[in-house]
Amino acid sequence: MKAIGIILAGGNSKRVGKLSDKRAIAALPIAGSYRAIDFALSNMTNSKVNKVAVFPQFNARSLNEHLSSSKWWDFGRKQGGLYVFTPTVTKSNNSWYLGTADALYQNLDYLKKSHEPYVIIAAGDGVYKLDYGKVLDRHIEKNADITVVYTTMSDKDDDLTRFGILKLDENERIVDFEEKPLVAESNNVSIGVYVIRRRHLIEVLERCAKEDRHDFVKDVLVRYKNVRKIYGYKLDTYWRNIATVESYYRTNMDFLKKDVRDYFFKQYPDVYSKVDDLPPAKYNAGSEIKNSIISSGCIINGKVENSVLFKDVYIGNNCTIKNSIILNDVYIGDDSYIENCIVESRDTLRPGTNYIGTDGEIKIVVEKNVRYIL
Repeated sequence: MKAIGIILAGGNSKRVGKLSDKRAIAALPIAGSYRAIDFALSNMTNSKVNKVAVFPQFNARSLNEHLSSSKWWDFGRKQGGLYVFTPTVTKSNNSWYLGTADALYQNLDYLKKSHEPYVIIAAGDGVYKLDYGKVLDRHIEKNADITVVYTTMSDKDDDLTRFGILKLDENERIVDFEEKPLVAESNNVSIGVYVIRRRHLIEVLERCAKEDRHDFVKDVLVRYKNVRKIYGYKLDTYWRNIATVESYYRTNMDFLKKDVRDYFFKQYPDVYSKVDDLPPAKYNAGSEIKNSIISSGCIINGKVENSVLFKDVYIGNNCTIKNSIILNDVYIGDDSYIENCIVESRDTLRPGTNYIGTDGEIKIVVEKNVRYIL
């Protein structure tokens, strides 16, 4: 492959509420057994990008643990590999990453010591499949300075004003780029994937640092839109960003649809993740499951409907779980009722607990009860 990969996974968003209190957004669990960053990492390895760096920052511990071995994504090789670059104090710098451009600049050595002519930059909070090789081929064909991958969304899909909005001409060249506008004048949304020549990126980053500019989108894409040849590449398949409670909930619920599950898990290429050695889920007498994802290590005694249960979840007798997401290692006591909720990992819900959200306002449940051994 003629490119190295960079995954930006340091961001935090207040829009995911308590879900980001102890983890980065890129480490949020998806579809029962995956993390959000698995999709970008799988896209890299499936596109034959064998040298990838991840830039975490906020609440990086769970993400670092997830990335502790590169073998799960087939990066454990002599040529290439998986690198994790957290912010570090040096003689010349003692600050965190001040933005996406600054994160790239603080790791400029990674770019300068690489030999590949191109760089593929991807966000760590998107759920999608994409052959980055095809994007690179189009980038070279167009003789572009930068290529931005985008998708077309409607207002019904999401709040468009929280994305970068593109306008393109008939040749797919970007003529306008507005980051998080008050009013979206187009429904072409950047998915946070960019292709750029490595030497060009180094030049741009050094200039940004000299001018005290720190954001890749605002200080590179928006600023240079009429100066550099910036083209779009359209993604026509499934894509979701999970940086709000609503979009995170809806993304997991999408995996209850057969066509979405088949696309990600039965159609080539595969999506890879770190594997835990857990026993299969156990369904005891009296349990009832309808249209749900039940992960390994779970023990079910009650009723689960239209829900996603992650690993090591215990559901007690006479419980009802509806339209909810139960994260890893949750204990739910007997006679509990959970509907339209996201239950945080390692929670213990006492017997008789009731939490009910609405379809328009999903409730996040965080309890710190001591787990008693009965």
